[in-house]
Amino acid sequence: MEFKDDAHELAHLYVDGAFNRRELVRRAKQVVGGFAAVTAAMQTMGIPANAQQGCSLSDLTVPADAPDLVVQDIQFAGPASTLFAHYVKPKRESNDPIPAVLVIHENRGLTEHIKDVTRRVARGGFIALGIDLISRQGGTDKFPDPADAGRAYNMTTTEGRLADLQASVAYLRSQPDVRPNSIGSVGFCAGGGNVWALAVSGEAIAANVIYYGSPVPAAAQIANIKGAVMCHYAELDRNLTGQSGGALTALATGQKRFTFNVWEGVGHAFNNDTGAAFNASAACDAWTRTIGFFLTKLYT
Repeated sequence: MEFKDDAHELAHLYVDGAFNRRELVRRAKQVVGGFAAVTAAMQTMGIPANAQQGCSLSDLTVPADAPDLVVQDIQFAGPASTLFAHYVKPKRESNDPIPAVLVIHENRGLTEHIKDVTRRVARGGFIALGIDLISRQGGTDKFPDPADAGRAYNMTTTEGRLADLQASVAYLRSQPDVRPNSIGSVGFCAGGGNVWALAVSGEAIAANVIYYGSPVPAAAQIANIKGAVMCHYAELDRNLTGQSGGALTALATGQKRFTFNVWEGVGHAFNNDTGAAFNASAACDAWTRTIGFFLTKLYT
């Protein structure tokens, strides 16, 4: 488990006073997973959150030509059409299989922002697949106007989206460098709703991360979830967040493994740095927890 050992070693060296915070940040860039991995290691050590370095937008965004990643736009066969996706891997010396994460977009398709998020996941130490759920309508690239992309998404069906997501999971599991039993998912808004849908379908997703996901599943469906769940909802998004109570209760009574975060003082889509609701502090903290969650649930 060299991946985790490097992060833990850096965390221990920093806590032990071997170097200052600036040097920790510099060295963390050389570790698979970067500062998020080191932060997760510090959390397992019981270091208080207010003693940790916060991230910035520059820590989050990852360019398509990042030298530490292999970035491709790919196509593969789906149940009703060719499926388009943004496929990103961390550059590694080893070909040993590692976990993978399915990234699910909002209701405007596979935007440049979601491609960036897919690359962020890969930089966290995972093979990442950003799926285009508008593939059946020809793909997001056919709809440069966001309103048109939204209308194309609205033409999709619950059943069709689930089938395409399941095909995406199957594609990941078929890759020789992916651990087939270590698959995670993360989605935002409608994508968060699709993470819920995939999880309650009974698909064996080991770690499910939901950002302000809509719709929230009925409490009776929660029993079908097999993996761990982490939710990020917003305090000021009161209507949607208020709808999550039944699911939260069902997660607890069903003894599911879950973490439910309600971020104070922020609204819907606080993670989207291309939108007006973006909140850097909440987004950075939530992302650090997300990567730490994937590290814990998928690498063990």
